[in-house]
Amino acid sequence: FRSRAQEATLALLRTASVVGRAIARVLEPWQLSLAQYNALRIVRGAGTMGITTLGIRDRMIEEGTTITRLLDKLEEARLIRRERPGPDRRQVICYVTSEGKKLLDEIDPLVDAADEEAVSVLTDEELHQFLDYLDAVRDANSVRGAARTAALR
Repeated sequence: FRSRAQEATLALLRTASVVGRAIARVLEPWQLSLAQYNALRIVRGAGTMGITTLGIRDRMIEEGTTITRLLDKLEEARLIRRERPGPDRRQVICYVTSEGKKLLDEIDPLVDAADEEAVSVLTDEELHQFLDYLDAVRDANSVRGAARTAALR
């Protein structure tokens, strides 16, 4: 490695990949990708008010996700429904269906177990510190990213 920072960054990316693959294996029997599962949970979390497509995109784990295609697949599987309320037909509101809720009720305990397994080597105190470190890195990069975007305008 050229630096400790490079080593840490690559370790973080590698760890995220390992954990992501473990959760993806849990989702395989339902033919759901991690991004689809993430989007479905976001829609469910919005409750009866629903959530806009942009709202889902803003909450996704992976920023580069092509949200329209992902939601098309969830709608085709009858896990969500989309509506275009009011005069602005560009606005799309997504709602979880009963089938979507039922599927999440079945999958969530298995994903929860995978989450627990992924960090089981850490004590509660270490897990708290780990979360603090991840928050700090994410927050710093969010601020830098916003500053870079503003500078480019």
